[in-house]
Amino acid sequence: MHKLVRRSVAAAGLVAALALTGCGSSDDAAKDKPSTTPTQAGGGGGDAASGNVEGAWAGVTESKAVSLAVTGTKAVLLADGHACTGEVSDMGKQMLSLKCADGNTDRTMGTIESNDGKTLVISWDAGAKDTLTKSAGKLPTGLPTGIPTP
Repeated sequence: MHKLVRRSVAAAGLVAALALTGCGSSDDAAKDKPSTTPTQAGGGGGDAASGNVEGAWAGVTESKAVSLAVTGTKAVLLADGHACTGEVSDMGKQMLSLKCADGNTDRTMGTIESNDGKTLVISWDAGAKDTLTKSAGKLPTGLPTGIPTP
């Protein structure tokens, strides 16, 4: 099980790095720009209240690995054999709005229920609920940008 989670985290990091660098700006000013995700005041949601979901997250839901990587407002999710990309936004609560490459809709709209900086809980509109743990590793830096997309 631990090997599955480690492989999933590594795959999520690679996919996230490739997808996010391909979708983002290629200039260094974009990296220094603060997140455009509005923050919420107060509340007991830990980092969910402050808007900090950035980083690599991994867990297991129904015996299947789930990995999420967030950089700024961009997100990449690998779950149950599906690769999904999209954004994190604040709609009164932090939400994930994703589109899966294969058209799957199991994890396309999710609400961040809690985030204490170590554990992230996401409830998906289609019924799944993922509890993810923040990965100790960081996404690689200095990767090329402008990767062509199909």
